[in-house]
Amino acid sequence: MIPSQKHLFDIPDEITYLNCAYLSPQLQSVKEAGIRGVSGKSSPWELMPQDFFTESEHCRSLFAKTLGADRECVSFIPSASYGIAVAAENLNLKSRDEVVVLSEQFPSNYYMWKHKADLAGACIRTVPKTNGDVTAAVLDTITEKTAIAAIPNCHWADGTLVDIQAVSKRCSEVGAALVLDLSQSAGVMPVDFNSVNPDFVITVGYKWLLGPYSFGYMIVNKKHRDGQPLEYNWIARENSEDFSDLVLYRDSFQPGARKFDVGERSNFVLMPMAIAALKQISEWGINNIGNSLSHFTDEIASRALELGLIVPNKKERAPHILGIQFQNGVPDRLAENLQRENIYVSIRGNSIRIAPYLYNTNKDIDRLFAVIKQSL
Repeated sequence: MIPSQKHLFDIPDEITYLNCAYLSPQLQSVKEAGIRGVSGKSSPWELMPQDFFTESEHCRSLFAKTLGADRECVSFIPSASYGIAVAAENLNLKSRDEVVVLSEQFPSNYYMWKHKADLAGACIRTVPKTNGDVTAAVLDTITEKTAIAAIPNCHWADGTLVDIQAVSKRCSEVGAALVLDLSQSAGVMPVDFNSVNPDFVITVGYKWLLGPYSFGYMIVNKKHRDGQPLEYNWIARENSEDFSDLVLYRDSFQPGARKFDVGERSNFVLMPMAIAALKQISEWGINNIGNSLSHFTDEIASRALELGLIVPNKKERAPHILGIQFQNGVPDRLAENLQRENIYVSIRGNSIRIAPYLYNTNKDIDRLFAVIKQSL
C-alpha cells in the first residue's frame, strides 16, 4: 500500500476529486517542469540542436521501462485519435471484413475504424453489451471475418475488464490484428506486451500517466516498422541530428518506431512535464499503484452494496475505476448535491463513475457517501 500522496499535488482540503479517469490533477513536480519549459523559450539562444533529441529519448526510455515495453517500439503522439489513425493507416481491411469494438467504446477508438470500414466496404462489429463476462462476449464476437479488434482492456465508462491475453490468443487464431487503447489503464494496470503481442498500443498521457494534455504514447509492433507514418517530418529522418545537413534529403528514417513520432515531438514544455510524471510513477511502481487504488474501490463497492446499489463483481472490474448503478436511475438531486459539496465524479447514464487516485483518502469516501445517502 502506498500511503496518501496528496502532499505531492495541489488539491485544496475542501475538494474531493474522484475523477482521475476524466483528467488527472497535476503533480507539483510536473507543474514546475512546465514552468521551466515555458521560461526556457525566453532564451532560445541557449537551446542547442542536441536538445531536440536528448529529452525525447530520455522520455522514450522512461515510458518503456515504466510500462515494460521495448523502447525501440515507442513513439510519441498528440492524442489517442492520432495513434488510432496511424494504426488504421498500417492495417489492411478488405470488403466484408469486420472491425470489432466494444459497445459504447470511447469515440476516438471508433470514428477512424468506421471511416476505414466504409472506404473498404467492411463493417463495424460491436460486442453486445452485457452485465456478465465481457471477455466472453468479445471472444464470441471475434470470428474468421474479423480483421481488426480495436479495444481497451477496461471500459472507459465503468472500468469493466477485458482479458486482453485471451483476446490476443483469439485474434491469433483467426489472423486478426489487435489494437489496444490503454488510455484508461496505462500507469495503473501492467500489461505483458511480450505475451499479448499487440499490433499497436495507444494511450493518452493526461489521465493515469499524470502528464500534460496533448501528449501521449504509442507502441508499434516490430512487424509494422516498415509501415507508413501520418507525417513526414524532418526529425524522423536518419541523421537529423546534424542540422547542417538537413537539406540533404533522405529516404531513410530514424531507427525503431521514431518514424511514427508526431512532428515537433521535442516540445520543450510538454516533454519535461511528461518526464517528471513518468519519474514519479516509476518511483511508485505500477503494481503498487494498482494495488493501492484497489483498496479504495473495494471500500467504495462495499459501502455501495450496503445501500442496495449495484456494482460489478470485483473480478469483472479494473482496480481503479468503479461504476455504481442505482436501482431507479441516478437520483435527480445527486449531481447538484455533489457539486455543492465540491465532490467530483462522472455521471454516465444510470450510473456514476468513480476513479480515485493516490491523493484520495478515506475522508473522501466518507464525504462521497454522505451525499449519496442524502440524495437517495
